[in-house]
Amino acid sequence: MKTFTIFRTDNASRYLQQLCKHFQHKTEVVFTATEGRCVFDVATAQMIAGDDLLKVTIEAEDAAGLERGQNVIWKHLERFAFRESLPAPDWQIV
Repeated sequence: MKTFTIFRTDNASRYLQQLCKHFQHKTEVVFTATEGRCVFDVATAQMIAGDDLLKVTIEAEDAAGLERGQNVIWKHLERFAFRESLPAPDWQIV
């Protein structure tokens, strides 16, 4: 199962790197300034940063894993982007 969402922000690369650096202490992470991949126990998050957007794709074997992956990314991003007040994500099924 796979879902994605897009966050409109001028700080996409910064948030991608913050998320990846935060998670690399806990799980397998690979990232550059524009792409990142975090492997969690029940889901994998892929991130792509553009000039004004951050696309996040979550992949998991079941709905519970998708929801957990979505929540982990969103709660951390919400905390890192507190100055911006990003709107809640609109996850789309791929």
